[in-house]
Amino acid sequence: MEKLKNVEVNDVEFNIDINLERYTTIKLGNIGSIAICKSEKGLIDLIEFLLKEKIKYHLVGWGANQVLLNSEKTLFIKLDFPFDRDIFNSNKTEFNLPASVPLNLLTSIAKKKGFSGWEIFTGIPASLGGAICMNAGTALGEIGQLIKSIRILKTDGSVYSYHCKKKSFRYRNNNFLEKGEVILSAIMFHNGIDEKICEKITNYLDYRNKTQPLKTKNCGSVFKNLDTHRAGIIIDSIGLKGFGTENIAVSTLHANFIENTGEGTAREFQELIDALGKEIERHTGLKFELEVKVY
Repeated sequence: MEKLKNVEVNDVEFNIDINLERYTTIKLGNIGSIAICKSEKGLIDLIEFLLKEKIKYHLVGWGANQVLLNSEKTLFIKLDFPFDRDIFNSNKTEFNLPASVPLNLLTSIAKKKGFSGWEIFTGIPASLGGAICMNAGTALGEIGQLIKSIRILKTDGSVYSYHCKKKSFRYRNNNFLEKGEVILSAIMFHNGIDEKICEKITNYLDYRNKTQPLKTKNCGSVFKNLDTHRAGIIIDSIGLKGFGTENIAVSTLHANFIENTGEGTAREFQELIDALGKEIERHTGLKFELEVKVY
């Protein structure tokens, strides 16, 4: 990242050759560079520069479901756009929200206001943009069903509004983002006021805490479920809970989670999921696609 050491872009903070562990929820050690963008204009100017200099980039959001492995070749970008939560002090059913707003904040708003539908992202550690990109969800539903439209930055610097359709999303993915494009904001709606939403969120969060390691250093679900098989159940059935090393291992609470139990690195994570995939196939003949993205 030598080209970035003397670069200045308004509203962009460059952090060159640092430990990136704080920028992912699994907190794996790895040296790399990240840019914090404080405005849309700063992001547009930054990406224009990166494309001109042929520097690879990737958005990290909250860093859930991501492992930053090839950090010497990629500039990671985190959005930190301004946001005024006073917009929720109205009777609106839809809100224009920046991509960087965290889902846990929206969950707290839902509990306070009783926004029906917003319980579906309970316990998901993500920014709105990241959640939309991967159509994040729980057993209660997927976030794509709450999105009306999305503002997207194209690689030529232009911004367009995408209006969501029934086929805009699929399981843990979307059908509209092109390579290099970035979600800037989205209009998200709720389904009216439900006085029981606070109770639903509290109960579901309690359930998730009992069945998933939400408070440990992990990246969420590692493998996508198949139509006929759930990854966690399969991994558990062949006795692979705890599989790994003293630094990084399969969770003993939920087998589709990998926990950084010590001072794990991104390289160790890659080695573990490779070995885990081979063991799953050897015992069952099944191949699970990764849900976690390794960059």
